Amino acid sequence: MAQCNASHILVGSQTEAQEIIERVRSGENFEALARKHSKCPSGKDGGSLGWFGRGQMVAPFEKACFAGKEGDVVGPVKTQFGWHVIRINGKK
Repeated sequence: MAQCNASHILVGSQTEAQEIIERVRSGENFEALARKHSKCPSGKDGGSLGWFGRGQMVAPFEKACFAGKEGDVVGPVKTQFGWHVIRINGKK
């Protein structure tokens, strides 16, 4: 079964998510941004969600994770929880 390892930053608006994507792509530390900005409890762990398979995450989030390549920062992705900035840490 395909699995993905991802980290994310959950924020309240598309604008905020886009600003964080730009900061990550310009070299800012993803984990530090997650600890400071993420509304998800995983933020305290730098946004790490660990390994998960298909069917374990909400559909838009899962689709973005499995479509991306290892090392990609993808988003903004909207779910019922808010807006996500996702980093693909690994795939197997």
